[in-house]
Amino acid sequence: MGEVLALSLNPALDLSVALDTLTPGTVNRASESRMSAAGKGNNVARVLAALGHEVTVSGFLGRDNAGVFERAFADWGVIDEFVRVPGDTRINIKLAEQSGRVSDINAAGASISAEAWQQLEQRFDKQLARSPAAVVIAGSLPPGVVPEQLGRLIVLVRERGIPVWLDTSGEALIAGLKACPTAAKPNEHELAEWVGTALNGEAEQLAAARQLVESGIDDLFLSLGERGVCWCYRTPDGQTMMLRARPPQVRVVNTVGAGDTLLAGLLHARLSQWSGEAGLRFATALSADAVRRIGVGRSDGDDFATLCEQVRLEAVS
Repeated sequence: MGEVLALSLNPALDLSVALDTLTPGTVNRASESRMSAAGKGNNVARVLAALGHEVTVSGFLGRDNAGVFERAFADWGVIDEFVRVPGDTRINIKLAEQSGRVSDINAAGASISAEAWQQLEQRFDKQLARSPAAVVIAGSLPPGVVPEQLGRLIVLVRERGIPVWLDTSGEALIAGLKACPTAAKPNEHELAEWVGTALNGEAEQLAAARQLVESGIDDLFLSLGERGVCWCYRTPDGQTMMLRARPPQVRVVNTVGAGDTLLAGLLHARLSQWSGEAGLRFATALSADAVRRIGVGRSDGDDFATLCEQVRLEAVS
C-alpha cells in the first residue's frame, strides 16, 4: 500500500477528561482522564498504522516534552521525522460530558521561527522524494506559520503527482483549498468559512460542497457529525456526484478524534483500492466506533461488522 506521510504542524498533548456534567465555577470530579499524544495528523497516523500502513509522522515538536510523543510513536509503530523546536508542545484539554457534549480548551502552540520552517521544508522535500502513496496535512497552524506557507506545501505535493489530503480550518483551510488538494474533509462550519457566509440548512451546505468540487478538488468529504458524512466527487466524464452515509445509532462517550478517524478510514479505503461505497461505509462505521470511547477509533471490536452493516448509504440529487 506504500508509505503515508502525516503532517501535524501544531500537534498537542490531549488531556481528555470524562465527567457527568460540567458545572463552570465549581469543583468538577472526573470519572476518567487520559493524557495522549495527539494532533489531527498524529491521530490519522495512529489509525492508519493500526490498519496496517507504513506511516511517517512529521511537523514540529517541542523538545522539552517530546518524550511523550516518542514513546507513543514507538507504540503505534510509526516513523518519527518531526522537527524539534525549543520549549514544550502545547496541551489541549477536552472535557467530555455524559450527554456527549465536549468542551475544548486549545492552546496556541509554540512559535515557529523562520529557521525551523526552513528545516521542515528541507525535510519535507526529502520525504516527498521517497514518493509516498499519500500525504495528509491536518490540524491548525502554530504561531509563526501563515496560511500561505501551508498552501505552498500542498502545491509541492501536487507537483510531485502525490495525492494530498487536507483537514484544517479557518484561514488555513481557505489557503489550503486554494492550492487545490486532492481531497478535503471540512465540517459544515468550516465549509461556511470557505464560502464566507453562513450556510442555512443542509441544502446550502451540499450546494457549497458541489461548488468546491467543481473548483478542482477531486473528493470532498463533508462531515455532518451525528448526521453522517456526504461524499462529493467528480466522475471520469466530469459529472459531480454525491453519496450520503448515515451512521448507526451508538452511545456517544466522546467525539474527540472521530473526524480524524473518519479521514483515516477514507484514506485507508482509497489506498486499498476499495470501491467508493465500501470505503464510505467502512469509514463511517469506524468513526461511529470511535465516539463510543475516549481515543481514536479502531476496527477490532466484536460488533464492528454489524456497525458497517448498519451504515445507510443514499445518493443525493
